[in-house]
Amino acid sequence: MTADIEVAWSALGGDSALVSRVTTVGRPGALPARLPVRELARACVGVCALAAAELAARRAGLAEVPAVRVDDGAVAAAFHSERHLLVDGRAPVVFAPLSRFWRTADGWVRTHANYPHHRARLLHALGLPADATPEAVAGRLAERSAVAVEQAVYGAGGLAVALRTPKEWAATEQAAEVAARPLVERERLGSTHARVLTPLDPAAAPLLPAAGLRVLDLTRVLAGPVATRTLALLGADVLRVDAPWLPELPDQHADTGFGKRSATLDLTADRAAFEELLAAADVVVTGYRPGALDRFGLSPQALAARRPGLVVAQVSAWGAYGPWGGRRGFDSLVQVATGIAATESSAGEPGALPAQALDHGTGYLLAAAVLRALTEQSYDGGGRSVRLALARTAHWLTDGIRPTAAMGAPYAGPDAWLAETDSPLGRLRHALPPVSFAGGPADWARPPLPWGSDSARWR
Repeated sequence: MTADIEVAWSALGGDSALVSRVTTVGRPGALPARLPVRELARACVGVCALAAAELAARRAGLAEVPAVRVDDGAVAAAFHSERHLLVDGRAPVVFAPLSRFWRTADGWVRTHANYPHHRARLLHALGLPADATPEAVAGRLAERSAVAVEQAVYGAGGLAVALRTPKEWAATEQAAEVAARPLVERERLGSTHARVLTPLDPAAAPLLPAAGLRVLDLTRVLAGPVATRTLALLGADVLRVDAPWLPELPDQHADTGFGKRSATLDLTADRAAFEELLAAADVVVTGYRPGALDRFGLSPQALAARRPGLVVAQVSAWGAYGPWGGRRGFDSLVQVATGIAATESSAGEPGALPAQALDHGTGYLLAAAVLRALTEQSYDGGGRSVRLALARTAHWLTDGIRPTAAMGAPYAGPDAWLAETDSPLGRLRHALPPVSFAGGPADWARPPLPWGSDSARWR
């Protein structure tokens, strides 16, 4: 059950001997799908926990890396975290009415319009008024081909993807570009020594491998926030910064805001404040489409030039390469483009994975890549750049992982891995973190705070 963990750990540059520190608990029935989603999820969480344990051992001077335990039940609950969330008993809205599959003249298309500006661009591309109903959208889409809709909506800055079979996706230039890249792209940024991390007390409880680290979180939606939420669990001071005119969806923020602080900043008008944050940061994580932040001097190379020794982590939908490199994207759309939705289809209609597994899986891999970069830095200094893409994780799922029979007690639902806590947002029911190693944290130190409620400065 560790073969996929070995593959992911190798992609992170880890010592293969450490994989023996991982044990897994199978739960038949967790994350059921035609594709090996359970195996993907287990591997992503497993390497994240192992990277955390490795860094903890390094900083605490332990003779042995703490044992890691990966429970399929905990992983399944966490991969559904946005669906298990309750705020004062209210269930979240995961997808807006215009975020769904639609029939077209020759097939299917999926749109994403959870954010108001994406909804507005979708309707503009279709020549519909701002108050158009789903019925009006369905009528307009039924008149056009799926690819024509995809091109028109993307041309207007919106999000729509035509349904492709695995064979159709494999024939695209973007698929070839994705397949040619490693699961985790890793690069050294200069040779300047990074800030020396203070040693950890090996008797501390819990043992927090990221304690004292400052993480500047420039991510949105799910994969990036899952990564930074995990770094917060492990003790990092995570400050999420958003543009004041682009508020996060409230339920999305509640789900991914555990352990973090949240501030707003105009990167043009408040440039001096941002540079002050950068000057003291250890890690910067970005989750916008490739190139979108470059005009603000936020490419890995530009950031490292101003803050030598920085770890820069990037996540995107399609990767920073190929004809789709500059496109926006989300988990649901990557599933549609890469043939996953076709593979999971039922009764003649497109399907979906049982969770937003590309987002969650890539998020844990991204956190693992940051942790491994910090461990490497502790030996030889230098800045680091790590980069992942949902489409590359999808390629691993469809072409790299093989299903295995789960052994153990059947998955009986998420209740054992859910908790409740009071917060400024209300009483929250939430999934517990699946990242677990001996002596490590079992829950976040703080609940999420209101979006934009903190000042844009380090503690």
